[in-house]
Amino acid sequence: MRWLGPWHGFGRMDTPEVTVIAATRLEAWAVRRVLPRGRIIEAGVGLRRLRGRDLGEAAVSCGVAGGVRPGLPTGSVVIPQRVLRASGEWVTCDPSLVAALVAASHEVGLKPELGAIGTAVAFVRGTDRESWAERGCAAVDMETGLLTAPRIAAVRVILDTRERELSEVWRRPASAFVRPEAWGEAFWLFREAPRCAGRAAAILAAGLRLYARAGGRSARNVPAGGT
Repeated sequence: MRWLGPWHGFGRMDTPEVTVIAATRLEAWAVRRVLPRGRIIEAGVGLRRLRGRDLGEAAVSCGVAGGVRPGLPTGSVVIPQRVLRASGEWVTCDPSLVAALVAASHEVGLKPELGAIGTAVAFVRGTDRESWAERGCAAVDMETGLLTAPRIAAVRVILDTRERELSEVWRRPASAFVRPEAWGEAFWLFREAPRCAGRAAAILAAGLRLYARAGGRSARNVPAGGT
């Protein structure tokens, strides 16, 4: 786990700190490129390396996700208003953070998918995708629903989808590289994963700027349109 010190907004020292949670090295690298002064935790998949770290007043998870609803291709932006935990509990995302992220997505020319994401405890594929979709989710990750900050939000970009399924071997990524049948998927992932992680990070950076300008308290003037 790496930590890059406290972040107090963009030129506004009175803006509440926002902790950015990235699961993997790639996702954390993408965020650090656009938020070099950010308060960023590379927390591991499923937050396994978080180790009870205090997330402060607000936390945003940023990175890629698996699509579970048909019609959401790779590269689709998802900014959830609610998160469904594996236990069945629903968690509401902070409206001000959500609104700022949605406005930022529109600023960069991308219409985000709103609604809900699920937080799974394991790699999701096949019929598991259908199960999450039936419960109202557009995508799944393995981190957002585990965040314990008083206010949370997420910006996720869909990588794998129902139409672009990943094989079972990716449950253990290290073993995939010695499996010839996974090499084609590996080339696709090497191309698409950085692009999707970078898109999520760019929206996050723009959203936190809007959030900072609003003083971290209100986003009443930030449009919250979406699908």
